[in-house]
Order: sequence, then structure tokens, then C-alpha cells
Amino acid sequence: MTDFSKQPVLVFDIETIADIDGARRVYPQLANLSDEDALTALTSLRIQESGDDFMRLPLHKIVCISVFYMKEGQPSLFSLTAEKLSEKEILSTFFRAFKDLNTLPQLVSWNGSGFDIPVLIYRAMLYDLSVPLLFEEGNRINAMRYDNYVNRFHTRHLDLMDRFSQYGSSRREAMTVVANLYGLPGKREVDGSQVGEMVAQQQWHELAIYCESDVLNTWLIYLRWMRLTGSLSSADFEMWQNQTRDFLQSKLEEDHSIRHQDFLAYWPVAH
Repeated sequence: MTDFSKQPVLVFDIETIADIDGARRVYPQLANLSDEDALTALTSLRIQESGDDFMRLPLHKIVCISVFYMKEGQPSLFSLTAEKLSEKEILSTFFRAFKDLNTLPQLVSWNGSGFDIPVLIYRAMLYDLSVPLLFEEGNRINAMRYDNYVNRFHTRHLDLMDRFSQYGSSRREAMTVVANLYGLPGKREVDGSQVGEMVAQQQWHELAIYCESDVLNTWLIYLRWMRLTGSLSSADFEMWQNQTRDFLQSKLEEDHSIRHQDFLAYWPVAH
């Protein structure tokens, strides 16, 4: 059985906007345009290239990383946003979780292999950052040869979307679909397409709440996966769900309101 008091678990999600400065280097025709016009032109170019406006992964600028972190049996939930941190600082702070071989976390994501990790790689290399243990494959540390974050079929990084689809053998489902199936809130009024506007309007609190909600959904789906695979007993599964609920009810804003009241409202207590 899994003992969350021994190995840390880190569930994460990133939010991004288009990197206009980077796009000017990739598409020289944007060089002399204003930011607003460059974004409009870039969006048009992407639609011509791919049929939709989803940016190339290297051109996703990270504006938020949210983390649900279970360490020594104690949960924490926080966000690193561009309100007060540069993108380089966001990345550097997040990478601190991978500095010590003895406390490396179990990494959990939804589509992390297809989106979040590749974006982290492109953006970290832009700033000359180094995080060796995240990419160690056993060349220097033999114990990580068969247990590392890089190999798709290892479980040190568990991409739930990838795993549920049997690594693409079946359709990859959106997190909110799976969350709703299990009676979890999923995505409510906000989705990823609204992140750019939220950043433009300086709605950093709303962005953090949205991203944190994604990691909460992912954490609770992960508990179900752990129960399915026999890593949690039925009693432990219920205990960790209840502990998560208690934690969220105790996480308050400055005005003493419950930070994730909306999430709790759409996560009914099972009877």
C-alpha cells in the first residue's frame, strides 16, 4: 500500500499565453508589429498552418504553475504566477522540488507528457536553467535507469491521461470529462481559452484559482487510480478524500472566505 508520508507527491498544471517576443524571432514578418497586432497576425498564421489557433509548444509562455504537494502526509496547494514572478523565476522555483535525490516526488499530471513537460523543457532552455534530476536516465545515477521521469513507461511521472488511454491506444479524454464522471467539479466557468484575457485583465487571483482547481481534480482522480491499482485500500482512499476536503475547508483567503468554496460546492459528499 502507498504511504504518502514517505514519498512526496507533486500534482501540477501550467497555464500559458502566446510568447510574442519569441514569435517575432520565429516569424520575422511580425518584427515591426505592435504586441496586439503581432498576436493577431500570429493567430492567423497558426490557423493557416494547423487549422486552429493553438500555438506551437515552444511559443507557450508560462504565466502560472499550480501545485498540489503532499509531503510527509501533509497537503499544500499553491500557485506561482506572473503577477510577481518572471517566467524564469516561476520555473526556477518549481524546479526546486527536483534538487534532492532523497526527496524526489512522485510527479502526477493530466497530459503532462503531451503538453506541460515539453513546454517546461522549451522554456527552461530559453533561460539557461538546469534541473538534472528531472531528466536523469541512469547515466550518472544508476538507480534511476529503470525509474525516472523521462521514460514514458516508467511511473515516476504518471500522466493520467496517457495512462488511461493506454498510451494513445484509445481516445485521450479531457480531464473535465473524467472528473465529471466521478462526481468531481471538473472545469466550471473557465477554460484554457480564457487565460490570455485573464492575464490581459490582470486577473491573477482568478487564474490561480482556475489552475489550482485543475490540480485538485487531477489529485482526486489520482486517488481513484491508486485505489484501482491496489496502491490504496478502500479505507485509505476514503481517508485521503476526506483529508483533502478538510484541507480545502481550512484554506482561507485574506477575508477569511474559503478559497475553493466553488470547488467544494460542486464536490458533493458521498453517502
